[in-house]
Parts: sequence; C-alpha cells; structure tokens
Amino acid sequence: MLENSWYSVISPENCSAILWRTWDYKEQAAEALKPTAQDMLNFKLVDGIIPEPLGGAHTDITAMAQTIKDTILQQLAGLSSLDPQARISQRIDKFSAMGVFRE
Repeated sequence: MLENSWYSVISPENCSAILWRTWDYKEQAAEALKPTAQDMLNFKLVDGIIPEPLGGAHTDITAMAQTIKDTILQQLAGLSSLDPQARISQRIDKFSAMGVFRE
C-alpha cells in the first residue's frame, strides 16, 4: 500500500453522518476507521508500505510506477521460491486471520 494512501469502505464524513447524523464528527470517525497505510499494516491487511517521494506519489509518476513495479517483482520473486502448497497455505492463513479481533 502506498504510504500516503488510505483505505476504507466508507469516508469519514459519511460514517459521521450515519452515526451522528452530521459531518461534525468526521475526525472521530476517521480515528475509529483507522484507514491509513500504517493502520492497515498493523492489522495485517496489507503486506507492506511502499514509500512515496517527498510531496506524494503524484509528484513523480514515472518514478512511482517504477517503485511499484520493483516492489511487485521483488514480492513475486520471494513467493515463486516457495513450494506451491506452502504458498496456498500461507494465503489461506492470511485471509482467514483477517477480521479476527484479539486483545
């Protein structure tokens, strides 16, 4: 996941509107949603965070595309060295653990 991106099934504004019937609580909704790349990594929903150039990915699209390509190729090289059954087992374990909450 790119370091300055965020992922959520709902925007903080709309979450606030549903829960409090106003957009006034969008900051609290954003904090509860935890949509940042670091949050996603902490929850093990993404495998890593891809660094962006100063100013964001849009400041140098060509370099950012190359960084993404290099990251994908590096990950594929690591995965292709695994036994196919081990790769499948890891994938099942990864997705089975998503959404499970433990204190």
